[in-house]
Amino acid sequence: MNIAIVGTGYVGLVSGTCFADTGANVTCVDVDAQKIERLKNGEIPIFEPGLDELVLKNVKAGRLHFTTDLASVLDDVQIVFSAVGTPPDEDGSADLKYVLQVARTIGQHINHYTVVVTKSTVPVGTAAKVRKTIEEELEKRGIKDLEFDVASNPEFLKEGNAIKDFMSPDRVVVGVESEHAKKVLTKLYKPFLLNNFRVIFMDIPSAEMTKYAANSMLATRISFMNDIANLCERVGADVNMVRAGIGADTRIGRKFLYAGCGYGGSCFPKDVKALIKTADQNGYSMEVLKAVERVNERQKSILFEKLQKAYGGQSLKGKTIAMWGLSFKPETDDMRESTALVMIKLLQDAGCTIRAYDPVAMDECNRRIGDTVTYCNDMYDAVLDADALLLLTEWKEFRLPTWAVIKKAMRRPLVIDGRNIFDSEELAENGFEYHCIGK
Repeated sequence: MNIAIVGTGYVGLVSGTCFADTGANVTCVDVDAQKIERLKNGEIPIFEPGLDELVLKNVKAGRLHFTTDLASVLDDVQIVFSAVGTPPDEDGSADLKYVLQVARTIGQHINHYTVVVTKSTVPVGTAAKVRKTIEEELEKRGIKDLEFDVASNPEFLKEGNAIKDFMSPDRVVVGVESEHAKKVLTKLYKPFLLNNFRVIFMDIPSAEMTKYAANSMLATRISFMNDIANLCERVGADVNMVRAGIGADTRIGRKFLYAGCGYGGSCFPKDVKALIKTADQNGYSMEVLKAVERVNERQKSILFEKLQKAYGGQSLKGKTIAMWGLSFKPETDDMRESTALVMIKLLQDAGCTIRAYDPVAMDECNRRIGDTVTYCNDMYDAVLDADALLLLTEWKEFRLPTWAVIKKAMRRPLVIDGRNIFDSEELAENGFEYHCIGK
């Protein structure tokens, strides 16, 4: 089966590579000529464990190709996936200009039955706009009887675990409007059906809504636990004990119940905003999600508040602060909506000097904010002469540090743990002042 995937960002490149690994002939398309050239040369523009090896494997096997010209591949493909960006507009709604541009190009050049699948996260009603755009372009060409289908196939990939998520999914959600489209997409997903993974077919609006609802539910759990954690601190409870207690209830479950310093990334913040906006546009107010968003924005400054409190409300000007972690989560260099960006601004506004270390995200941080912080060689270099250590991202290499070395390097042995990964008793035994979330 020949397919094209438009957009070589996180979703497009991972999806295209994994489809190729199941035997499909895949062409990844992007308007960024420099990115395409890098991919042809084996350079992977994003960090995702295992992706570089899988790309090289399938390029070598002749199943994975890269081009800037979508029109040149449309005669040979049965399915076109649109995986272009849908950045939030100023009002929080998803910007569909790239999605509709792909639809226009398809309408201008298709000559046979094609299934056009939206892979990007898009608001309910986008598929109808895609169909209308393609029909308008066909009408301009004087073509009235060319059949095509539009479908929705939202992705549920977790950064840092995307390949496993794609190849062994909890479920595959597919929205279709015809039996023909269902037959074509069933063939594409046959390797997954053989492994007994769930492919759930539904109508297109429901598929479009499913992605937003799923991410918003997960974001809600995170903000709820952060709210509980902040209350635990005030009443003398331990959020880790509370988490264990409520997580044992099978109706609730254990996942996404960890308190911390706020969620970030390319999905949760954007999707919560977009669903709130979709509701507003349809005369309904998503009160729970508005609260989720407010709690998360407040939580991103919680470590700064703890730092101020540790210094008795005194000025932080001239203090040197070590930061472990810059990416919004481990196993990625993605800093979109990262708590680290909020913390860096708060610390700099307070007159602090920042010494930062992250295993993979320092280049991305430098691209975003330049050399306004000191990028360190490792986590021990970061704490040199520091007046406090802030843990923002729970990378595995941060879990078992040698505290005796760290204490000797720091001016003040103060640790503020934004992810609750350290043992308070161990730090106390080593002479550290320790603060975490919800305890």
